Amino acid sequence: MINVQKEELASGHSFYQRLLIIISVSTLILIGLISIFSATQSLDAGSYRFLERQIIWLGIAVVAGVFVSLVSLEKLKKLIPLAAIAAVAFLVLVLLPQVGNMVNGSRRWISFGAVGFQPSEFAKVPFVFLLAYYLSMNQRYLKTLLRGFVIPVGFIALFCILILVEPDFGTCALFGVVGMMIIYLAGARLIYLVPTIISGGTLFLYLILQDQVRLRRLTSFLDVEANKNDGAYQLYQGQMAFGNGGIMGVGAGNGRFQNSYLPEAHTDFIYSIIGEEFGFVVTCLVLVLFMIIFCTVIFSMRRAPNLFEALLALGSLLMISMQALVNMGVVTGLLPTKGMSLPFISYGGSNLVVMCVFTGLLINCLRSWEKLPMRAERRKMVEITS
Repeated sequence: MINVQKEELASGHSFYQRLLIIISVSTLILIGLISIFSATQSLDAGSYRFLERQIIWLGIAVVAGVFVSLVSLEKLKKLIPLAAIAAVAFLVLVLLPQVGNMVNGSRRWISFGAVGFQPSEFAKVPFVFLLAYYLSMNQRYLKTLLRGFVIPVGFIALFCILILVEPDFGTCALFGVVGMMIIYLAGARLIYLVPTIISGGTLFLYLILQDQVRLRRLTSFLDVEANKNDGAYQLYQGQMAFGNGGIMGVGAGNGRFQNSYLPEAHTDFIYSIIGEEFGFVVTCLVLVLFMIIFCTVIFSMRRAPNLFEALLALGSLLMISMQALVNMGVVTGLLPTKGMSLPFISYGGSNLVVMCVFTGLLINCLRSWEKLPMRAERRKMVEITS
């Protein structure tokens, strides 16, 4: 009788956990739609063009997210090899001048008529699936050098190199950090991880030092005031927007920094627009909502039935959380300036669809876990991730 009550309690908790994630994501999307409309009026006054496009992408994102949340994870697992090959193929195709579009010095987009997408964005899902699948299938070899470390690091390197060639340093770093965290949480030995991370970080820094544009961004970030008219212009304007908003903000549509003062106000720096128009209160709300998503999943991890689902949920969560952390860190001046969307909020269809797919995966995992009792053997299986 006691065991049944415990299982029913866990099932009820899982429902409220899923509801909490859905409410948090929905609130973030709503804040994003309002902010996008406000921020794009300076680009196309009186027009709903950007908002309409985002709503269309939102419809696609919701359908994709709901689909992924309902399909059996075992069925999705069968698609991993094909999805990984397709992701790598598109990352190669986008580098071809005949296929990829050059925007701001980088070849990151593939267009089909009026519709375009970023292969590096959609590659995030197969990337997480591939690592989770491989590491779970080789669980007994996770402490070994070749099968437990070299091969999964090879997968990470393949994706990172292709993205770096575009070039897209920020997304490359995101893939690298999330990938290494997944390997570590799976149980790889630190004696292999630490030298690899140091070597990779050194090489990454060397490549930045060879690129004058990115080097200027790095040095400007260290002294924003002295470089406010040069490399730190965007960061300086973003910080000024936060200051102008104060505690409660100036009101929706009343912000002035999106009016030609702040470049990319509706994409990478939309958090600054939220800070100016809605103030410190709503910027904190955005941060709290991301923290709710993170903590809700982390507290549910003990119910994961196997390493594959545990790593899949962790990878999905890390992709959302790390991207949000980097964006907010850049906009607030805690990290060097780097173009990266704020999940669920920034304008852009590719990232919105991918973030909703990751949300669907999290919901799927939580829903399937509630049906399983917490047994000692399952707990032991998941302990390898801690």
